[in-house]
Amino acid sequence: MSIAMVALSPSDEESLYLPGNFSSSSSSNDLGSRESILIYLSVAGSVIPMRIMESDSIASVKLRIQASKGFFVKKQKLVFEGRELARNNSCIRDYGVSEGRVLHLVLRISDLQAITVRTVCGKEYEFHVERSRNVAYVKEQIAKTGKGFLDLKDQELICDGEELEDHRLINDICKSSDAMIHLLVRESAKVRAKPIDKDFELSIEASDLVDKRTDLVNLLETKFARQRIVESEPLGRDFLLEPLVVNSDVELSLLIKELINCTCDGLARGNQPIRSSDGTGGAYFMQDSSGLNYVSVFKPIDEEPMAVNNPRGLPFSLDGEGLKKGTRVGEGALREVAAYILDHPRYGPRKFYNEKGFAGVPPTVMVKCLHKGFNHPDGYEYGPKNVKIGSLQMFVKNDGSCEDVGPQAFPVDEVHKISVLDIRLANADRHAGNILVQKDGEGGQIVLVPIDHGYCLPENFEDCTFDWLYWRQAHQPYSPDTIDYIKSLDAELDIELLKYHGWDLPPECARNLRITTMLLKKGAERGLTPFAIGSIICRETLKKESVIEEIIQEANEAEIQGTREAPFLEAISSIMDRRLDELSKAGSIMNM
Repeated sequence: MSIAMVALSPSDEESLYLPGNFSSSSSSNDLGSRESILIYLSVAGSVIPMRIMESDSIASVKLRIQASKGFFVKKQKLVFEGRELARNNSCIRDYGVSEGRVLHLVLRISDLQAITVRTVCGKEYEFHVERSRNVAYVKEQIAKTGKGFLDLKDQELICDGEELEDHRLINDICKSSDAMIHLLVRESAKVRAKPIDKDFELSIEASDLVDKRTDLVNLLETKFARQRIVESEPLGRDFLLEPLVVNSDVELSLLIKELINCTCDGLARGNQPIRSSDGTGGAYFMQDSSGLNYVSVFKPIDEEPMAVNNPRGLPFSLDGEGLKKGTRVGEGALREVAAYILDHPRYGPRKFYNEKGFAGVPPTVMVKCLHKGFNHPDGYEYGPKNVKIGSLQMFVKNDGSCEDVGPQAFPVDEVHKISVLDIRLANADRHAGNILVQKDGEGGQIVLVPIDHGYCLPENFEDCTFDWLYWRQAHQPYSPDTIDYIKSLDAELDIELLKYHGWDLPPECARNLRITTMLLKKGAERGLTPFAIGSIICRETLKKESVIEEIIQEANEAEIQGTREAPFLEAISSIMDRRLDELSKAGSIMNM
């Protein structure tokens, strides 16, 4: 699944006037008779009027959009004045939305094309291809089936009488429902395309294809062979990619060097960065030298939500605050890297950076990158002014996200490891769509991989949300091994570690890291579940402060705020102990 801005034609505008689109006339009369407000939805440049009630919840507004346009609720994101309307149970007025205001609508649509291959013998097999892939990748996927398409040289894709070159993107080819592609193998074959919802199903019929029972080994796989780091490219090359190292004492791990080198190889072979249709900022899939595999994801800081070169049409932040409260525009990449650095292995901070962290955050590094394939609204030329700084994260092959799969089958320990990371880093944007699902072989173990940490380590707790709070696994206590890991955490060492890597954590963010680490350790020691601990950080509603905010406020009212950090944290610890003991006692009574 992915996110893309979708423009609506002028003929669609009337359909978004409510109440006219409801099948029940009584419900439309009810809306019309009550006091309502007129707002406007901004969708990829189109401005569409819509009537709602100020008392409507965010969920009900999304349902109205679904009723009128068919966009499913879970595929919508609403943004108002640079803030995502993320709490579905909060009223629209709680976010300050009133008569005549403009909401930005971001829609999530499918990014896959379903392909069905049928041989002359009637045998069928299916696979899916992302629209952002090129023709060479499609040929490779067909060849992998081993059903008579083994030789890539024998494959020829033709559309409207024109042979499709390997670098052409599928999205550019199949833009309409009547797109017709022909696949020539040996003598002849043709591909019929028909729309399935927002996807295409391609059916291949061949007259002389012979099924073969041999398995096809991948022609090219991601290989990290070189161990040297990429040096600054001389002028004259059409790209630049190098790590951004602030502290010369920091030695990049072999894994990070290999990641940069492999990404560089792909750019050198002319494989363009592919902008993801997911998210509210600019994110680019970087390919390997073959153009058949993604190896990394690059997120430039100037293309973050509400940044100066954001490609999604979101408004520019006038005060510098990010899409989530307590974050700053342009710091998302730093937070992405920080999440990887602070995701320590089970025994403690990494001694060797190739080691996998407890939660499994993919390897991430700050880089400088220059390429014409990024968003350059003022035009592009190869020069220092167009160099982009951002985070480069290893691409993770996956079987979808938790949003696609559903949480029923997730192992308890996998959910718990995500909870430990999110509580500790006070993640303000943990939803099911940014937890990837990997399956270890057919019927194998499910592994969850957390990504998208640009809103962790915030200055305040106002927007902290954890989707896993509502999963059954969150109501089970931590295992002894997980508790041992939690006991080993040290916020002071973490703050120094980030400083060593070049980010002097702002005082408010550093204080909150100390507080969340304290909460996690105290909660685990008392045997509290991830749900109980996480609920202390997250607000029940937009206007009601969370327990952790109440604890901080109580310490502030004791006039300790102006003192040194240590006495203030001691007060926080004392108040937290009292509140946790009350929570533990209440839980014990309920279990009697």
